[in-house]
This record gives sequence, structure tokens and C-alpha cells, in this order.
Amino acid sequence: MTRKAARKRRQNARQARARAWRRTSPPWVLMGALVASTTFGGRDLHARELATLLRASDDRRLQMATAAPMAYRSDPAKAAAHDQPVRRFDIPGGTLDTVIAAFTRVTGVSVRLPAISGAGSIYSPGVSGTFTVEQALQELLIGTFLGVRMTAPDRAELEFRAATEAVEVTAAAPIAVSPKYSAPLVDTPQSIDVIPARILAEQGVTTLRDAVRNVAGISLAAGEGGSQGDNLTIRGFSARNDIFIDGMRDFGSYYRDPFNQDAVQVLKGPSSVTFGRGSTGGVVNQASKTPHLTPALAGTVSLGTDDTRRVTLDVDRPVPALGDGAAVRLNIMAHDAHVAGRDQAENRRFGLAPSLSLGLGTPTRVTLSYFHQSGDDTPDYGIPWLFDGPAPVDRSAYYGFKAGNFLRTDADIASARVEHDFGGAVSVTNQVRVASYSRAAQITEAKIAGAVTPATPLDSLIVARNQIAVSSVESLLQNQLDATVRFRTGAVAHTLVTGIELGRETSDPTRPAFTGVPTTSLLHPDEGQPFSGTSSIASSVRASAVSAGAYALDTVSFGSRLDVIGGARWDRFDAAYAQSVAPATAFARADAMPSWRGAVVYKPAPAASVYADYGTSFNPSAEALSLGASTANTPPESNRTYEVGAKWELPRRLSVRGAMFRTDKTNAREPDPNNPLQNVLSGEQRVNGVEVEADGHITRRWQILSSYAFMDATLVKSAAFPDAVGAELANVPRHAFNAWSTFDLPWRLQAGGGVRYVGRRTASTTVPLDPSTGLVKALPGYWTASAMAKRPLTHSLDLQLNIENLTDAYYFDQLHPGHIVPGAGRSALLGLAFKF
Repeated sequence: MTRKAARKRRQNARQARARAWRRTSPPWVLMGALVASTTFGGRDLHARELATLLRASDDRRLQMATAAPMAYRSDPAKAAAHDQPVRRFDIPGGTLDTVIAAFTRVTGVSVRLPAISGAGSIYSPGVSGTFTVEQALQELLIGTFLGVRMTAPDRAELEFRAATEAVEVTAAAPIAVSPKYSAPLVDTPQSIDVIPARILAEQGVTTLRDAVRNVAGISLAAGEGGSQGDNLTIRGFSARNDIFIDGMRDFGSYYRDPFNQDAVQVLKGPSSVTFGRGSTGGVVNQASKTPHLTPALAGTVSLGTDDTRRVTLDVDRPVPALGDGAAVRLNIMAHDAHVAGRDQAENRRFGLAPSLSLGLGTPTRVTLSYFHQSGDDTPDYGIPWLFDGPAPVDRSAYYGFKAGNFLRTDADIASARVEHDFGGAVSVTNQVRVASYSRAAQITEAKIAGAVTPATPLDSLIVARNQIAVSSVESLLQNQLDATVRFRTGAVAHTLVTGIELGRETSDPTRPAFTGVPTTSLLHPDEGQPFSGTSSIASSVRASAVSAGAYALDTVSFGSRLDVIGGARWDRFDAAYAQSVAPATAFARADAMPSWRGAVVYKPAPAASVYADYGTSFNPSAEALSLGASTANTPPESNRTYEVGAKWELPRRLSVRGAMFRTDKTNAREPDPNNPLQNVLSGEQRVNGVEVEADGHITRRWQILSSYAFMDATLVKSAAFPDAVGAELANVPRHAFNAWSTFDLPWRLQAGGGVRYVGRRTASTTVPLDPSTGLVKALPGYWTASAMAKRPLTHSLDLQLNIENLTDAYYFDQLHPGHIVPGAGRSALLGLAFKF
């Protein structure tokens, strides 16, 4: 027999065996074999043949995979044969095992998951609406690459739709923003950006600040004298007090680490109807990791060129002794790192986050959680301004005291969450949180000393070291009750979300003032110089605020294409402030404010929406628990936003979004021209903007997360600073762009990279001109680039390399009217990630 004939005979034999296997083997076996082939290099199994078999194994499943997400994808004749009744479903999103357990409880239908380890951890969006059993199953599988096959009226099997789709079964998709948001993101009339844990891992993100860099429209501000920690600007307005954890306020001043976050969510535009005071430009919500019923063990060990040493651990285990729906989860983090190019700065953190869930997959679910994060940093307030720009010094110039500056923070947050479903029509969630935040800091702010002119030689300039120091403890006690009620009035469907919130916040900062602090040279600072200043107590404050709020938000659905949303909220914010250092003072103020929201959503297709939205928000004078003689009699600032936009969920899970908006602060707080010791509401600020975003798979192997924002932010009116009218708002780049993309390459290699652009930003709004040059105090725009490569070493172990600031660009990252913090130089981070 010739060699060609022998090869042909072997090929015919393989095809015959393949046809027999296709007829007798269930699809999950084929998928399991394909996964095994990919994992172990294809030595024992022919992966290409298996892929071909699975692609051809079930034409009906392939048709389901390419059908419109919300369409009825089963065979009507089959549905009629099974005589499936139509019923109302209201099952929230979650991991597939918990969602399927809830589905079985509601319907009595037994559902078998694919026989692949970790399949139960795939995220399901849940199902809400009126469907047959099979339709409801298909709805809760949207975006999972799974299909359903009814094997009997009371039994179903889930199957992977096609072998050509890459499925990461151990990754959970982002959790819902909060109980206040009942619709899928594509149908929510608001710009919402979600940075999932997958992106955080790919980028090697270790701070909340780095996570939100993925969102155009957010810029970073440097720490202020009164507070440290994350200081963000969203759509042109400060969001320092608009950071939340699981929909409840995260009040403390500390630098947040994402080790316990499943996702970071940015909700843009006024959100006072749902979140209460603040939220002029939007809010940031951190979605915590919670227990699942699928056992998991994961973690990372990382080392970096900037002396980074980082370890994380994530353990998830069911606890059958506490019931079928009980599970525990523990996340731990230890982090020690310098800053590339600014070696004197150092960040040291430790985090611990245990949680316990009971009743997963049942009508009543309870989650108890505790979060602790401590920090012991050598802080960095950067370099001084020189006239209208950054002082022309080397990036490594450090003006603090190596042995005299510190920032020590502790955040302790205990939460309890109870959820109960009253059938498919009513669900109630109650959350209680007790939190304590402690802070002790002494930080150097560099300022040019003496009278200088543009002709003064740089080597003769002296820097004064302003000491910013504080010792404080903040606390939060809050209860939040939310209910979702679904009902109909004739042919019109309603989803009513309503709730009440009660809370108490306290703050007791003590701040010293320093004299005799040594100065240093601008060009040759001496960070090793001993600190010899003397201090005296300048202020000792006890502040508290009691808040109460009630809201209702109704989504009225006229068929499947048109939603009309209306909502209102009432808040009372009662603050008291006492200063005990002479001259002792005490102030109190109570504000009661309504907030409004209205929107229209038109859905030309099930996976697309066009919307128009209007909302309001307010900022009380004591928003940050600070009052004074100038603000005690000043009512809240009011804000309003108009937004129109469109969202489209394309095939392969690619989301494209665009929006145009206008936000007006209609009565900005500023000094009274007739009495500078009093503040009045006489200013007006405006931001007109456009945002375009894309997130998801462009091809099976190519993923992208990208956004662009244009913001025209101006001071429209000012009684106190009439010469500043027309000036740009502080810390708002006119153009901002970011893109992060990853590719699955041959040899089991994943490569990725990103670029980021932040345009020119000014440091102040109402006093924009430097007195020496007559120019606006501003920072230039900048570009940075990053890269990533990852390769699995074994089935459970990945090796990953991240490089930040590839070009070693010298740029200015965070700004404040008093100081500037340069961005980090080029650094590399090498890590091992394991998962079982």
C-alpha cells in the first residue's frame, strides 16, 4: 500500500470514529475534551477535529447562539408540545449556580450544568419579565456562551454553544450596581462604566485611582490640607465625597486598594435620587467580592522594579454545615511599594476581608462582611508651583522629610445585608453598616519662599516646607432599606424601586500648626535633613451629621420598546460643628432638599437603546462635615444635568455607548462681594460634554476597553470673581482618551497594552491668573503607554509581566492649587497568579 493510500485510509477511519462519537457523545463531553486538549498541549487529543465536531454537533444550538439576545429562540412547536405555561420571573443576577438554584425553586425544573469545573461561577444576568420556562432559561444565559436543551418538561441541560468561543469559567462578571438599579445596563438611561476584576488583574491595578483611569471623564486631584486619600473629579466636579461600597457611602479619607473588589463602577451624572447628597458629576461604587457556592482558591505574588512586593489571596468555600446555600470567602492583601522616579515615597498596606453568605439560591439571603485596610505610607505632595506652571526640577526632587513625614490610616467596615424575594413581584434588601476610619498624618507641601520674579535664578530659589498635619477618627452608622415592586396597570408594566435611608456620620480632627520648619533648596532638596519644627494645636473639631432620605423611582414600560422613568427623593441633612480651640465656636445647620429624575428610553432592538435623561443633585455646606462662620448660613448648591445617549450590545459581547450631556451648577458657593467673611450662592458653572465608549470582544481573541471624553467646562457667572468669568473649571481636561486592549496569541500567550491621554488642566477656577505672569496656573497634557504579557505555566498557574509608562514620560498626574504630584516613571511588575 502506498504512503498516500495509507494516509487516506487513516483519515477515513478518523472521520468514521468522529461521526460515531458525534452521534453518541453529549456536547459537554466534546467541550471537556477540547478544554483538556488546549490545556495539555494537544498531545493526546486532536483539538481541531473536536472543534469541528462540536461546531457541527447541533445546528439548533448554533442558531440560538447567533439569534438576537432577547428574542424567543426556541422552537414554537416544541414549546407547544411541552405545553409550557407563561409566568412572571424576577430572579436577580449572580453566579450561575445561585441563579439556577433560584430558577429551580420557582419553576420546579431541574437544570443540569455543563460538567466542567467552575461552570457554576459563570455570571448570569438573571431574568425578569414574563416568559415560558425555556424562554426564561435562555434569558438568564445571555452573555454566557451557554445554550439550553429541554430534555423533559421538568428537566433541562445547559451546553456550551460553540467550541470556537473562549470561556473563562472562573471569572465572575460585574455585580449589579445596587438594588436601586433594576434594569440591565443597556436599558439604564445613564452613562455607567464598569471596570471588572478581569481588567484590574490584566493591568496589575493596585489602587482605586489606577482603576478609574480607565474611565474618560475622571481626572485625579492631589490630596488637600483637610483630607488625604482618593480625590477624584468626575465630569468637571469634585467627587471626593462620592465614593461608595456596595451602594453605601465609603466616608473615610484613605487610599483604597481593589483587592476585595469584583468591579469598580462609575455612574455619571447627578444621582441624588438614588445616592443622596453630592454626586454632581457622578459617583464611584466599589462592588465587593462575595461568597459563591463553587469552591475556589486564587491569589497573586508580585515583584516590581519600583520595589513592589505584593501578595493577595482569595479563598471561597461552601459551608454545608450551615445549610445548602452557605458559603464563606476570605480576601487578604499585603503590599509594599515605592514610586518609580520618586524613591522617597512609599506605600505600605494590609487588607483583610472575610464574608459569610447564607441562603444562596433561596428566597432569603444574608451576607455578613467585614473589611479592614491599614496603611503606613511615606506620603508625597510632590513639587511646588513656580508662577503659572510646575517648577522646572527633576522628577526625583522630594521636598519632604524622610524621617518626619507619615500617613497612617485604618479603615474598618462591618456590613450586614439581608435580601428577601416575595415571589417574583416583590424583593426587599436591607443593609446596615458600621464603619470607623482613623487617620494620622504629617505631610510636607512645598511652596516657593519669598518674593521672586521670572528673572530670579533657579539655583537661588528657596522652598518653604508647609507642614500639613492631622489626627482624626471618622465614623459612619447607616441603614438602607430598598424594595423593588413589579406590577401592572392594565397593559402597562411598572417597576417601582423605593426605599429609606438613615445615617449618622462623625469627624473629630485635631490639626497642629508648625513654626521653625527648615527650608531647602529648590534644585537640591535635602530629604534627609532632620525635622526640627515645633507645633501647637491650631484647631480641635467635633462634627457630626444626621441624615435621612426617602425615594421612589418608577419605570413604566409601554410594551417592549418604550420605558418612561420618573423619580423623586427627599433628604434632610442636619449637621453640627464645634471648635474648642480659642476662639471657640459652634455652628449648626439643617437642610431639607428634594431631588428629581426623569428619563425616556426607546429600544429599537432588544440589544439597543436610545435615551434622554434629566436629573438634579445638591451639595450642602456641611457635605464634608465642615462648617464655619462663612458657610453656616449658606443653603445647598443645586445642580442639574441633561443627557441624551445611545447604547448598543453588539455580537460577541461588544458594547458601544455614546452620550452628550450638560451639567449646570446653578448657584455655586463663593464669597459675598459685600462681606468676604460670608459665602453666598452667586456663581454658575457649566460643563458641556460628549463621551464615546467601547467595551468587549471585537473578535473571539481580541478584547478592548476604550473611552473618549470631550468636556467644555467653564465658569458662567460669578459675583465675587467677575474677571474669571469664562475661565476653565479646575482639574478638567478638555480632551481625555484611554484604550486598553488584549490579544490571545498562539502558544497560549496573551499580550495587551494601552495608551492614555489627559489634556491640559488648570489648578483653580475663580482665581485663575498668576500675579507675576498674568497667566493661568495650568499643567500640560500628557500621553502614557503600558504593556502586558501573560502565559499559563500550568493549568492553575499564570506568569504575567506588566510595564507601566513605557516611554518613561515625565508628566504631572495630580494637581492642587498649592502643589503638584508628578506621575511615576517607567516600572515593571512580574507576578505569578494561581487559581484552583
